[in-house]
Amino acid sequence: MYLDSAKKKELFEKYGKSATNTGSAESQIALFTFRISHLTEHLKVNHKDYATERSLKILVGKRRRLLDYLIKIDIERYRAIIKELGIRK
Repeated sequence: MYLDSAKKKELFEKYGKSATNTGSAESQIALFTFRISHLTEHLKVNHKDYATERSLKILVGKRRRLLDYLIKIDIERYRAIIKELGIRK
């Protein structure tokens, strides 16, 4: 599996406040970004996989909503996570 518990823990340690804080916006955005990049690579090979394409669109929407929430709450945290993950608007 491409995303096991060790990889999740690593993402949460790096982008969240701690390894067990899975609810912070930064850690969720990092997890969604990892999943989005994996699905994008899958779709480059399997361009007719419409179920995965739909899942990718849903994930991008979830990440966008979290980023919009983070802009309203704390713009500095938003700028930091955008820069760290290399996401562009």
